[in-house]
This record gives sequence, C-alpha cells and structure tokens, in this order.
Amino acid sequence: MKTLTVVFLSLIALNGFAQEVVNQDKKSFDAYQEVVKALHPYIQSAKTGDGKLSRSAFYAHAHVVGSVDGTVYDLTADQFEGIVDEGGPSENVRHHIAWIDISGPAAAAKVEFYDWSGFRFTDFFVLYKKNGKWKISGKVYDSHSRN
Repeated sequence: MKTLTVVFLSLIALNGFAQEVVNQDKKSFDAYQEVVKALHPYIQSAKTGDGKLSRSAFYAHAHVVGSVDGTVYDLTADQFEGIVDEGGPSENVRHHIAWIDISGPAAAAKVEFYDWSGFRFTDFFVLYKKNGKWKISGKVYDSHSRN
C-alpha cells in the first residue's frame, strides 16, 4: 500500500510538472508568433514600397544602420521610411525569418530578403514589448552582392 501511495503521489507531481512544461511551451510559441506579427508590416513594406507601413513597425526612437554597395547608412526610422518610399515596390521580393530569440520583453530576429530592389539583405532586428505590444527598437543590416 505504501508503494502504491508513493507511485500515485509521484504521478500527480509528474502530471503537474508536465502541465507546467506545456504552459511554458504555449507561452513561448505565442511570444514567437507575436514577434512575427510585429515584423509583418516591415516585411510587407519590402513588397509594397510603403514607407509608412515600414515606419509603423518601429518605435519613435528606433535607429537603422547598415550598408549598400559599401556605403554606410546611419538613419532614423523616419529617414528610413523615406528610403522605402523612394525604392518603391519590389513585387518579387522573398523573405525568410532565419531565427527569433526571445527573453522576457526583449527579442532579436534575423530576416533574410532576396531581390528587394535588386539586392539581397540580411537584417538583424532588436525588438521590445511595451504595454503588450512588440515593436522594433533598432535594425542593423547588410546588403550582399546584387541579385
């Protein structure tokens, strides 16, 4: 009887642990999807050439640094909005979210773009969740050789 009681209590404890793992997995999956959703306006702006859509993904203080054809650009998110507008639509652009890493309200993401205005880009984003909403705090990028 004592053995049966120990086994029963062990099963109850194991079930509680398993439920906690399931809850953590769901939270992790949900957070990942929230970050993907936060990146979506930026990703869509590559296709549409809509600078305002791109700008909506960033915090007001956000900064963008990177290079195109060896020229380094150091821009505010407002200035980057203008560049997206100037570049116009890239209807054949493709993207791939290579990874997302989340720790509490902080996240980082790597997104690859192919044929955005004739370039291949690797973008690294830093995001922050404030008042329940993820936004991009900064972006660092590199353009590769032209497609």
